[in-house]
Parts: sequence; structure tokens; C-alpha cells
Amino acid sequence: MKIGGVIVDGPSEEVLVLPRLGKDIIIRCRAVLDMSHFAVMCPEPKAKPILVAGGFKPNENDPGYLEQCQKHSELRFAYISLKSLEPSEIEWTTIVMDDPTTWENWETELRKAGISAIEINRIVACIMQANCLDEAKLEKARDSFLRGLEKEQQEKSSGPDTELKNTPSGEAAKD
Repeated sequence: MKIGGVIVDGPSEEVLVLPRLGKDIIIRCRAVLDMSHFAVMCPEPKAKPILVAGGFKPNENDPGYLEQCQKHSELRFAYISLKSLEPSEIEWTTIVMDDPTTWENWETELRKAGISAIEINRIVACIMQANCLDEAKLEKARDSFLRGLEKEQQEKSSGPDTELKNTPSGEAAKD
């Protein structure tokens, strides 16, 4: 697929390097494009209906439902984190992708392996960068695009790139 002449060849990727004495740890994060596996494994919670004037409606203020929504959100983030980290080829010991009850172990497992809390925060930031568009990325892309347009205009121009201070006849150019 092309958009504006640019080949779209895959999802966004980010790289984080965690320094270590022997060999640095390279964390690669890729945007998650397909959440269908998650939707099958963890369907959205449904609020129990309550009787109100005019019929039944979902009770979205039920504490049990709110707790289920919170848990669903936590599992969703854990799933996105694990899927984003797949290019890093992490060999998890307690996580099974077909078992949602294991997904939330990813931070604990990293901590037990010797990754500090600050480094885990950096990994989370890398996951978020891979899966989100922030203003810094948009600004960088805009600047790159505008520089490209400027370069195109310069290449199309048959005139000199700079203004001459004097003419070949020797007279000073008028400012």
C-alpha cells in the first residue's frame, strides 16, 4: 500500500537500549495492530440490567461491574505490553499468551530479572511511544515533510540558491 507515494510497510516501532556492563539490553516495541485475540480471550464486561421507568437499562454504576471494567482495562494494557514487546524476543517464564491470568506478571518478571523500576517505566514509555502518536512525533514528521517540500522547490528552481551582493558588471546590487 502507498499513501502519497510513500510505501506503508508496517507498524510503528521504537527501540530502547538499557545499558549493562557486559552487553546492553535492546528492547524493541512494535505497535499492536490487531486486538482480535484479546477480544476473544477477554470480552468486554457487561453491566447487569436494572429496572427503571420505561424498562431495563444497564447498571453502569454497579461496583461489581466497575471492578470488572478496571480488571479488563488492566488486562488490555498487559496484553498490549506483551504484544508490543514481542520483537524483543523476551523468554518469559510465567507468561502464556493463551492464559490471560498470567499476563499481568510481565512487570514482576522483569523486576525479578534485575530490571529496575525506572527501567520498567522507560519500557512502558517505549510501549506507549510505539502505540501512540504524540505531539513530538507529529512535529518531527511535519518538519521533515516541510523540509522535503522546500528541497523540491529549490530543485525545481533554475535560479541561484542565494542572492548576489554584486552583479557581474561590477556594480553593487541595490538592496
